[in-house]
Amino acid sequence: MNRDSNCLLSSGLREYPYWWERTPRSEEALPVLPDSVDVLVVGSGYTGLCAALQTARAGRSTLVIDTEEPGWGCSSRNGGQVSTGIKPDFAALEKEHGREAAFEVHREGQRALAWIGDFIRDEHIDCDYRVCGRFFGAHTPRHYEKLARKLESQQPGLEMKAFLVPRVDQPKEIDTDFYHGGLVQCQHASVDPAAFHQGILARALESGASVVGHTRAVAIERGRDRAGFIVDTDRGRVHAGEVLIATSGYTSRLTPWQQRRVFPIGTYMIATEDLGETTARSLIPGGRMIVDTRRIVVYYRLSPDGRRMLFGGRVSLSETDPRVSAPRLHDHMTAIFPQLRDAKVSHSWMGFVGWTFQRMPHLGCHDGIWYALGYCGSGVALASYFGTRLGQQVLGLEEGRSVLSDLPFQTRPLYYGKPWFLSASVGWYGFLDRLGI
Repeated sequence: MNRDSNCLLSSGLREYPYWWERTPRSEEALPVLPDSVDVLVVGSGYTGLCAALQTARAGRSTLVIDTEEPGWGCSSRNGGQVSTGIKPDFAALEKEHGREAAFEVHREGQRALAWIGDFIRDEHIDCDYRVCGRFFGAHTPRHYEKLARKLESQQPGLEMKAFLVPRVDQPKEIDTDFYHGGLVQCQHASVDPAAFHQGILARALESGASVVGHTRAVAIERGRDRAGFIVDTDRGRVHAGEVLIATSGYTSRLTPWQQRRVFPIGTYMIATEDLGETTARSLIPGGRMIVDTRRIVVYYRLSPDGRRMLFGGRVSLSETDPRVSAPRLHDHMTAIFPQLRDAKVSHSWMGFVGWTFQRMPHLGCHDGIWYALGYCGSGVALASYFGTRLGQQVLGLEEGRSVLSDLPFQTRPLYYGKPWFLSASVGWYGFLDRLGI
């Protein structure tokens, strides 16, 4: 690393999420695993815990296991942006799956966004949840016109409250000349993701579920006469009536069918040192979440106390050293906010999000194993919502039904867990971004 890069990093740089300052990872003694349970969940993020909350409250003995501490993955590493999160537009979905399915897919995204606010309120989770809206910055004038057409052509029944911000009014939303106006999506929200996860964890434990970290599942096989499953872990064997896979960006060879249908993409974040409330709030006066129209996405916001910039983006495919990714993110941040050129980085971290070839999540059951994964970078609302729906499906409840269980879950030839195609794809997207297309 060159000297200039070193100067960007705080002398006390923390190579873990900013969110962990409020909600540190727990290091509790590991309990003995039960011999058998009704439901075993692999993965302790939003998906796994929300599914476990359903089954435990229904009286099913439920065990959640994770290779790391509960919530160590992207459930406590994300940017805390809460959105509808369905990536394909209506026209693309209609062409592939028909009008009715396209409508229902987008309605599921809207239901997830509405559901999470109700869930946080009903479960009394203290996580700085706020419906603040999201500003979608136009990278070029052409992109602004595209946002305008998107707003004008909302499908009847899928309308979301939004309004255009022309460039002349942009300072009301963000103190930068980088964008050419944008679109404010009013119903999008913010949350402290680690505190949100901790709240779900507490409710799952109160409901009788067992949640055990540092326990890696190494094999899953059918039980005798195909009744239930035998799950081997590095800490012992557990017999389970039902098995749920909730690993998304960390899906492994444990479940080859699911691994072939979801691929990991590295996502990276930094937090600046305390900028002071006046300086920080001048950058994003309304405290909105921010994304933009580039294909190589960046996403950013102020910290809940309004004193730091939290900036994220896809600055690598697989880099895991936060000291390498931090200067890259700092460069992206100062391209938008030159006034932050001298702001130092206090925290730098990364994680892996699960992406699917259809750019939307899937849930259901394959060969007796339940799964919900592939939130494509929008997992705060979607993972929690679909985890809940998955738990309801396991219980045989009608409310657990989702159109995303009915759509084919695609893979690609020659993909077996190592996304060899990403480098070329990201290079091409970067080229298009530089051309402003």
